[in-house]
Amino acid sequence: MVTVTEKAVNEIKRVITEQNMPETTVLRIGVAGGGCSGFQYKLNFDEAADAAKDHINEQYGIKVAVDKKSDLFLDGTTVDFYDGLEKRGFTFENPNVTRSCGCGSSFSV
Repeated sequence: MVTVTEKAVNEIKRVITEQNMPETTVLRIGVAGGGCSGFQYKLNFDEAADAAKDHINEQYGIKVAVDKKSDLFLDGTTVDFYDGLEKRGFTFENPNVTRSCGCGSSFSV
């Protein structure tokens, strides 16, 4: 299971509100091949999730969907939001990572 922190959910809710997305919007978290280490994180919004293809749960009032293939690489991951002077964005703490690149956006397991 992927955990989304309350701080990350607050930022997600802000984006959903600012972009006038429907209240039924789902946060979709996944991985895709690419980057210098093999995989990259994906964070998107979707109109719906499919229980046959996705692991779905609700965290702090939003639905989170992780496709079953990505779940193999993301199990135990925590998604947070960092808002500092030098950078701002979502962070992934993934216990399955064996190597990551210097930019922090790609990884291998």
